[in-house]
Amino acid sequence: MIPAIETAGATLALVAVAAYLLGSVPFGLVIARLFGLGDIRQIGSGNIGATNVLRTGNKLAAFLTLILDAGKGGIAVLLARALFADDAAQIAGFMAFLGHCFPVFLGFKGGKGVATFLGTLLALFWPAGIAACLTWLITAAISRISSLSALVAAVLTPVWMTLLGMPEASIVTVALAALILVRHQKNIERIRDGSEPRIGK
Repeated sequence: MIPAIETAGATLALVAVAAYLLGSVPFGLVIARLFGLGDIRQIGSGNIGATNVLRTGNKLAAFLTLILDAGKGGIAVLLARALFADDAAQIAGFMAFLGHCFPVFLGFKGGKGVATFLGTLLALFWPAGIAACLTWLITAAISRISSLSALVAAVLTPVWMTLLGMPEASIVTVALAALILVRHQKNIERIRDGSEPRIGK
């Protein structure tokens, strides 16, 4: 279902740019440097997300990265909704996510977006956000594979949106899920050949 367009086009464009710039802030890189952990892009997988920050062994730095990465998606949605309407909120969430994955400040080489994805969902429609988080947790408990958990949660999110009462957000969540799949192509290959690392190893 297509969401109702309530906000002027020029305003939506400004919301999109602002949300993208917010999403582009590389909190993993910033936190790692503040904690004296070095350039996170030169550690582990080279990803700027919380999972790679955790590979440094600093759990607090990883936790802060997780919260901040989720928060930038959530804040973008909440601000856009408070100032304008749900159409602006959906665009803000998508653009913040896009900014995290392809940040202008890092030459468009960003994270995989799982934390920002979940933060966006929780702010956009919390019942579906909770469902997505539970999907991640249940899949992780069964498979012990973080990337697989993210993929399952992403693919099922449009279903949760529709079943739980916000079908007008199904298009944006399909777009978010598609980007999650794109960002996890190497993980998907490793899952297929059985070489994807399991949680705790």
